[in-house]
Amino acid sequence: MTLIYRMIIAIVFVLTIWNLFEEEDIKKQANASLVLIPLILRVLMIK
Repeated sequence: MTLIYRMIIAIVFVLTIWNLFEEEDIKKQANASLVLIPLILRVLMIK
């Protein structure tokens, strides 16, 4: 179950990074970078 959870989070993480580099608006880039922080912590299983 944990492996599936980590895979889902990793997919969301990759898509968020892709969105970060594809987006031209700086506000949306900042928003995507703020979303990455909890995703990194989730992938590493840090609370």
